[in-house]
Amino acid sequence: MTHSRTTALPLVCALLFTGCATTHPNEASIDPVDPNEETNRKFYNFTDVIDRNVLAPVADVYIKYVPDPMQRSIGNFYDNLAYPNVILNDFLQGKVRQGFQDSLRFVVNSTVGLGGLFDMAAPMGLPQHDEDFGQTLGVWGVNTGSYLFVPLIGPSTYRDAPGIPVSVFSNLLFYAGTVASTAIVGPVTVLSIIDKRARLSGPMRVRDQAALDPYLFVREGFLQQRKHLIYDGDPPPETYDDPLFDDTVRNEAVAEPLR
Repeated sequence: MTHSRTTALPLVCALLFTGCATTHPNEASIDPVDPNEETNRKFYNFTDVIDRNVLAPVADVYIKYVPDPMQRSIGNFYDNLAYPNVILNDFLQGKVRQGFQDSLRFVVNSTVGLGGLFDMAAPMGLPQHDEDFGQTLGVWGVNTGSYLFVPLIGPSTYRDAPGIPVSVFSNLLFYAGTVASTAIVGPVTVLSIIDKRARLSGPMRVRDQAALDPYLFVREGFLQQRKHLIYDGDPPPETYDDPLFDDTVRNEAVAEPLR
């Protein structure tokens, strides 16, 4: 459950399994990528029940009755509210030029684009980027850690989990309650959840049609997507083959000079 992204989670050490490799006879049966699979599956199943019985039906109605242009404008609006998170992590990753470009994109869409309803910045050569605190930690040298499924939020890792509260506090919607009444903020927040779920309808259908094990489908898809983002869309091919590729090599590749 992207930008495809409420509760602070403890950052657990990613090397829990390294010192215990010979301690337990059944250690070999534990997937080092997902050593907490039993608990993660329970969280996944709980979230899936809520999604199928509540969120998915509402999202289907939204997709059916709300015109596509209006859906795009609503999506643009929420993307713009969350864009300060992208700008913040641009600078934290040392992407100075991109940070200024994304700042200008935010200003243009917030003004000329009527609060972000229209993406007026893209035709001006200011494309949308996707940066978050999990990617920033990767650039700083923090290892990926084990896979983690967060109830009601979705897939994550021990490294990506701290990015959840960062994305919340950097989203302008979080501060809307200080300038608007609950009668306005409540429906706007609910609509943001519906919009996010509607955008995931396509991938969810692919999951249901193609996956023998939906949990594994979501897990592997998420981990590959994160590698793709860490390398800014150009990961070495071998990183897709080995889920435990050397983080040191990865960090050297993404720790680029100031741009």
